[in-house]
Amino acid sequence: MKKGSERVFAASSRTIGIGLVLCVLGLFVLACATKSDAYHDIDMAVSGNNFEQALVSIEKGQEAKTPLYLDTNTISLNLDKGFLEFYAGNNANSEKDLAEAERLIEEAFTKSITADIASYIANDNTKEYAGEDFEDIYINVFNALNYYKQGDFDGALVEIRKLTQSSGKLDMLSRKYETSSKSAGDWLFEQLAKVGFQFNSVLPQGNPIMFNNSALAQYLGGLFYLANNNTDSARICFDAAVKAFADNPKVYTTPVPKAIDEARTVPAGKARLNVLAFAGLSPIKEEGQFTQDWNIIFPNSPDLQNPIFKLPIFQNRSTGENRIHVSVGGQQFDLELIEDMGAVVKETYNAKFSNTFLKTYIRVLVKYAAADVSAKAAYDEAIKKGTPAVIAAKARDTAIMGAKKGLDATEAADIRMGRFLPDQAFVGGVNLDPGSYTAVVTFSSGEKVEIPVNVKAGEINLIDAVSLK
Repeated sequence: MKKGSERVFAASSRTIGIGLVLCVLGLFVLACATKSDAYHDIDMAVSGNNFEQALVSIEKGQEAKTPLYLDTNTISLNLDKGFLEFYAGNNANSEKDLAEAERLIEEAFTKSITADIASYIANDNTKEYAGEDFEDIYINVFNALNYYKQGDFDGALVEIRKLTQSSGKLDMLSRKYETSSKSAGDWLFEQLAKVGFQFNSVLPQGNPIMFNNSALAQYLGGLFYLANNNTDSARICFDAAVKAFADNPKVYTTPVPKAIDEARTVPAGKARLNVLAFAGLSPIKEEGQFTQDWNIIFPNSPDLQNPIFKLPIFQNRSTGENRIHVSVGGQQFDLELIEDMGAVVKETYNAKFSNTFLKTYIRVLVKYAAADVSAKAAYDEAIKKGTPAVIAAKARDTAIMGAKKGLDATEAADIRMGRFLPDQAFVGGVNLDPGSYTAVVTFSSGEKVEIPVNVKAGEINLIDAVSLK
């Protein structure tokens, strides 16, 4: 066999192998995608603060022939159930579901790099959803509240310490993506370089996460330490809550709430009522499309010069304009924003988005390269057989155009996530005479929540309200 024929044969063999793999993986990707409108009944119930009905809708969705949450999306199922159970007041069930979500996130993080390498070749939808950093953080915040409501202050503090202690989740977050999965990308570059493909050296790089402390978590930690009569640890937490505003300016853009300082000291003979409120829904992932100029990479294949990248983008679901008013014991006051949770969602996703873009960039490049090599090999073979160059070139261009359409169809953004995290958290409080009261919390949406509470001196009195409208 002549050397030229050997090269054509080798190129064709490689292309057939790559093409078959990409075809199978592409079909699998499409089979795994769940469109956001599938959650319509659940979303409608949540918009009316009918959380029990939302949970019923989830159960019905799971009983369908094709479950709403596939086996590769178990973390989202547990997150959604856990948050909705919390809003419905089912704290024991909420704690169980959120703890399972946390376990699965930890398990996914500790898996080998093999699965990550595979995601450079196949879409992320082919893998089990591993959860997001912001989800992992707020699991502990809400489970701390779950334990508090069940009278378990030690359990509440365990959840807070998972976040705030040295080498805890918040401490580790800013360093998590320093090396990320670069080695997996390098590995794929090396393999493709062996078959003679040259890459554009300019690839998107990760952005550092500008969030390493949660004022909300620290504030709750301060309250729970006070409940355990650990005033020194409470002081450290309250100070850290104030510091979070200075250290994370991209997330905290409002003044430090007065409630943080007011919770430290309660006048003699009085009882402090602390009020926490969650408003709106945090941003949700939707599919966005991006392009890039690949003129240099595919100079002779115009149809491959404008690649399509399908990546997650965040769609806001709340206006961000909330005023929450509280009336209790003849006193009235407005709550203050302590944490823009929607901003935390976007900020903590920054580094991962860049990592996802890198993998998508490589994956699309591999697919386009396979189509290009295949078409060129077919063109060369046709010329050898005596086909006129004009006809062979037209057939090549038609093949490339068809291949691009098919390959673009195999791409789908991974928009899986928990859907019911609040958008904002507010705090406030008032000093009252010990006794029984009914606190009326009024949201800017018009929603009113009445909360009966027995305020006791020398104890932590914490109530919460939620309106996701």
